[in-house]
Amino acid sequence: MCGIVGYVGDKQAAPILLEGLTKLEYRGYDSAGIAVYGENGIRMEKVSGRLVKLKEATEDGRTLPGTLGIGHTRWATHGSPNDINAHPHFNESGSIVVVHNGIIENYSALKAKLVKRGYVFRSETDTEVLAHLLDFYYKGDPLDAISRVMYTVEGSYALGILFSDFPEKMFAARKDSPLIVGEGQGENFIASDVPAILQHTRTVFYIQNEEIVELSKDSISFFNMDKEPVEKESVTIEWDVDAAEKGGYPHFMLKEIFEEPRAVRDTLAPRIKNGDIVIEELGMSDDEIRGIHKIQIVACGSAYHTGVTAKYVFEGIARIPVEVDLASEYRYRNPIFLPGTLVIVVSQSGETADSLAALRESQKNGQKVLGIVNVVGSSIAREADNVIYTWAGPEISVATTKAYSAQLAAFYLLALKFAKVRGQLDDAAFAGYLDDLLKLPEQMETILGSCQEQVQRFANRYLAADHIFFIGRGIDYAISLEGSLKLKEISYIHSEAYAAGELKHGTISLIEDGTLVVAVTTQEELYLKMISNIIEVKTRGAFVLSLTNEGHTEIEKDTDYTLYVPKTNPYFTNSLAILPLQLFAYYVSLGRGLDVDKPRNLAKSVTVE
Repeated sequence: MCGIVGYVGDKQAAPILLEGLTKLEYRGYDSAGIAVYGENGIRMEKVSGRLVKLKEATEDGRTLPGTLGIGHTRWATHGSPNDINAHPHFNESGSIVVVHNGIIENYSALKAKLVKRGYVFRSETDTEVLAHLLDFYYKGDPLDAISRVMYTVEGSYALGILFSDFPEKMFAARKDSPLIVGEGQGENFIASDVPAILQHTRTVFYIQNEEIVELSKDSISFFNMDKEPVEKESVTIEWDVDAAEKGGYPHFMLKEIFEEPRAVRDTLAPRIKNGDIVIEELGMSDDEIRGIHKIQIVACGSAYHTGVTAKYVFEGIARIPVEVDLASEYRYRNPIFLPGTLVIVVSQSGETADSLAALRESQKNGQKVLGIVNVVGSSIAREADNVIYTWAGPEISVATTKAYSAQLAAFYLLALKFAKVRGQLDDAAFAGYLDDLLKLPEQMETILGSCQEQVQRFANRYLAADHIFFIGRGIDYAISLEGSLKLKEISYIHSEAYAAGELKHGTISLIEDGTLVVAVTTQEELYLKMISNIIEVKTRGAFVLSLTNEGHTEIEKDTDYTLYVPKTNPYFTNSLAILPLQLFAYYVSLGRGLDVDKPRNLAKSVTVE
């Protein structure tokens, strides 16, 4: 959840650390801090609240001179978000300083032992345990101390560490929390994610679980927990530097909404060749595809909602039974692992803790796992049996938009591929689906070009809403789930999505005069039933916004406001209908004066359970 950055080189470290933390603030923004090794030893500044306060406190880094340093932006888990609990954390003498992303599960027991040995704790965090443990084990050899700590603690961690005895070296370690190393010319970096260092280098190393890194300005050395050297190969990051910037948009979220057509196009185009779908990275023969008896989709948040859509698509087109699970519940419900099951784990970051745990549980029980991820070299990408990358580029806003759309595109490709191989589509039907799929990016551009102002005007009417409900049937219900989530996570308005047919089983009691109900009505075979549901809520006083296909103008007599999207294959309609709902959430949040890109209590990548 938290963001870590570190620098060693000849330049002033503090401005580079602050710049990197700016790129990582989406990972957490409860507090921020940096520690820099200068002429007077290791000095630190940390504050609660947003990074801008740290920039002010350090005069943009000028008050902390030095060419070696580590920084941290926090999403609070243990200890309230205040100055004392902010990272970095020192040992008592100030000779060792550490930043940490993760959770130390046995910190209470370790803290009790350290207190008995005379260590004094100043914060409520689990991280301070690490600083004192490092002090306890340190006998002049940083690698030995770090190794002993790694053998002692339980939980997840990515660590950046400085020792005052080593004024030209930085150390790092990881287990189950993301951390990369960037290699520059006469300078080297650590970071939680690529955007933090993209302006300085494109050459990165992915640290594996239970590895330690020692960095100076001219060298990078990797070790396992037993301090044995590890050989690693670097990876070149192909992302456009400008992709991690706002590019003239007021917020990353709006920029990323308008990047969705490109993200979908980039995900589709390399896999559609000569009228066929070719997914080389799938690593499955036609016989293996025909041998699949069940698909198990596991994900969290918006990625889970793409799985709900995918269930309709796979079952409808490929006729394969699909089960969709929340990753946070999956392994705790003691699932039944059947032969012939393909497990698909979906995650933008590829580091989502619950999804990664679900992957490992599935593999432990003999299941083949396919990952759908956006970040190259991420943990899920490395550990899955095979991986399909979505080429969405860096997504900075906490509320996902373009990554969600790219994940949908990947699912469409898979479903069509499986349907053709398994004989569920003849050549003509397959070609028709493929044609509709290729049209999606252009149709998405049309929607974004035509409805933005309309959605903004409507959103301004509901800035003070207390409750908003989204309803739909079939795939429209899946769209409603994501539309509702987008609204609640960035506007803080209570919002719920319901399968429209369930209204009469209790939910309709919540409808009163003026309640906004968003009715998603794109499925032709369910259109008349949705009209009945719309009339039900209108009768109880609801104000109804309908989102439907072009041509369904007759719906206007039963609704109060209507938005239209181009017609497409009903299985692909989510890619179009979600765009106005994302814009609606954006403009409601903007109108309420909220931080669109960094909603309260949330972080971009959930790397702790």
